[in-house]
Amino acid sequence: MADSDKKPSENETIMMALDQVSQTIDVMNSVVGRLRTYLQNQQDSAEKQQAKETTVEIQQDRILH
Repeated sequence: MADSDKKPSENETIMMALDQVSQTIDVMNSVVGRLRTYLQNQQDSAEKQQAKETTVEIQQDRILH
């Protein structure tokens, strides 16, 4: 087998590997984006819940005459 026959095969293998790496990075970016959105939504919900609880505590501390 000549070197010229082997090189295109190696190049194709490298190109396929690079394509797979690129696809993996795309998937990972998508997952990270979804996780970021999920965590931001969780934090927003927790802050809203805490604000509600604080409001309830303030209302319960009031003395009615």
